[in-house]
Amino acid sequence: MGPMDAATTLRTARRRAGLSLRGLAGRADTSHSTLAAYESGRKVPTVETFDRIVRAAGYELEVGLTPGVGGADRTARGRELVEVLELAGEFPARHAPKLEFPRFGPSDVTDAA
Repeated sequence: MGPMDAATTLRTARRRAGLSLRGLAGRADTSHSTLAAYESGRKVPTVETFDRIVRAAGYELEVGLTPGVGGADRTARGRELVEVLELAGEFPARHAPKLEFPRFGPSDVTDAA
């Protein structure tokens, strides 16, 4: 379920709604002991039950898919990086052979006497 699991999500929704276990259980048509088991992680609700409880607390679920790094082929990202670095190697460098850095300090200060 992403960063938040079902237990944390249910507990957070209930608390933000200002409901007790019994109050939310009554609205969601379940028992407070079952809701307590869901919130503690001892039981995992079905998707339908989870949605019903969240809606009873006044919230709606948003479900989305986020591609993992590299998508289905986890090595694709690494290959892409290698290809980019190889391509970059085909272009000449556009900097001086010796890099110069600005000098700071007393040698830059000139006396206007």
